[in-house]
Amino acid sequence: MKPTIQNLWLKLGTLTTVGLATAGAALAQQFDPNDPLGKRFVTIPALPVNDPRKIASNIIQIFLGFLGIIAVSIILIGGFQWMTALGDEEKVKKARSLIASGVVGLVIIIASYAIATFVIDQILLAASQR
Repeated sequence: MKPTIQNLWLKLGTLTTVGLATAGAALAQQFDPNDPLGKRFVTIPALPVNDPRKIASNIIQIFLGFLGIIAVSIILIGGFQWMTALGDEEKVKKARSLIASGVVGLVIIIASYAIATFVIDQILLAASQR
C-alpha cells in the first residue's frame, strides 16, 4: 500500500501533538532540595491548586486549541493539493472543498472558543462573588 500525503500528514500531526503534550509535563516539574527522594508530591505551578472549574476551563481551551491546529492543517493540506493539481479540475475541486471545509471548521472552532471562554468566565465570576 502506497502511503499518501494525507497519511503522512496525519502521522506527523499525531507525533507533533503527542510530543508537545508530553514535553510541557516533563519540564513543568520542580525539584525540592528539602525532599531529594520525592516523598512529597511534586507541584506543577501552571495548574491551579484546588479549583476544578479552572482545570476544566484549561482543558476545554487546550482541546479547542488543538482543534484549531487541525483545522489550519486541513486548510494547508488543501492549499498544497491545489498547488500540486497541475490544472486537473477534479483535483482542484477536491482541494477547494477541503479548504472550504477547513475554513468552516475554523470559524466554528473560533466561535465555540469565544462562547466557552465567555461562559466559563461568567461561571467563575458568579462563583467568586459569593
